[in-house]
Amino acid sequence: MKILIIRLSSIGDIIQCMSVVTGLKNQFPQAEIHWVVRADMESLVKIDPRIDRIWAFDRKEGFGGVFKLGSKLKKEQFDLIYDAHSNIRSNILKLMLCPFGICNIFKRNKLVTRHKDRLKRLLLFKFGVNLLPKPFKALDSFRQPLKKWQVNEFNTPFNDWRFPRETEEKIENLVLKQLPQGQKFVTLVPSAAWELKRWPVNYWQELVKIREDLHFVVLGGPGDTFCEEIKAAAPERVINLAGQTSLMESFCAVWHSPYVISGDTGFLHAADLFQKPGQAIIGPTAFGYPSNPKMKIMEVDLPCRPCTKDGSTKCKIKEERKCLMDISPQLVAKSIDF
Repeated sequence: MKILIIRLSSIGDIIQCMSVVTGLKNQFPQAEIHWVVRADMESLVKIDPRIDRIWAFDRKEGFGGVFKLGSKLKKEQFDLIYDAHSNIRSNILKLMLCPFGICNIFKRNKLVTRHKDRLKRLLLFKFGVNLLPKPFKALDSFRQPLKKWQVNEFNTPFNDWRFPRETEEKIENLVLKQLPQGQKFVTLVPSAAWELKRWPVNYWQELVKIREDLHFVVLGGPGDTFCEEIKAAAPERVINLAGQTSLMESFCAVWHSPYVISGDTGFLHAADLFQKPGQAIIGPTAFGYPSNPKMKIMEVDLPCRPCTKDGSTKCKIKEERKCLMDISPQLVAKSIDF
């Protein structure tokens, strides 16, 4: 049996979609799994050795490249096809592999699609009418369409992620060798693409000060200079990796972390995929909730929540970021348990 997954981008969505591989392997243990992904995201999918073949699409090739790829995929004679993207490119591929859904007439549910519920999203953010599951767990939304194939068990532990050797070595040198032998550490992810999603820097500092018994590793990008302020709260117990690691190296750091505290970011989704214990600090957004039961959801109930898809809008009330400000460092510090 051959199964094709189509998910081209983006980082967070690919990571969440990768959780379906466990379910597919549980239901179809002998299946050969193929994945179509954008070329610049290919390295993410490569960490899962259960994916037998990756079809990398270079978006520079335009729609001509999509049709060429579709012709190659058609020769593979896939038994099952999962469109986990539902955009123009994936629709073209579906049209070539299963014209107008005809394949579902001859083989029921050969093709399944994850729909984005655009109308429901519009109602939520424009009119405050929430018809989506509450809380909305995006990882579960990637799994739901596969119930048509009787794929139901996704939580079987998987620990054989394959990071490049040089990536493993770098994390070992930057983190594992810098800690006292046997010392557990907590990975902190204070950054986010939009300011509205960020727990205040002084809250992260207070968290570090309260838990004097722990060491911390801070992940962030080159522009996240505030991470150095967090380290300054306890420089002898905090390793600041902001700007020192690539995306893949940061994901590897999450994989090696005993415990992760993060806002609504791609690293939270990675911790969710790796089934890490930790805390998800959820503020104004609707779709960042983890599915892993070992990840505690830290949030406050406000009538204005959720107010944004990704944090790119402005706060709707005068007390800006109240949904995050009301999550105290003391509560987060007390909730750390591993």
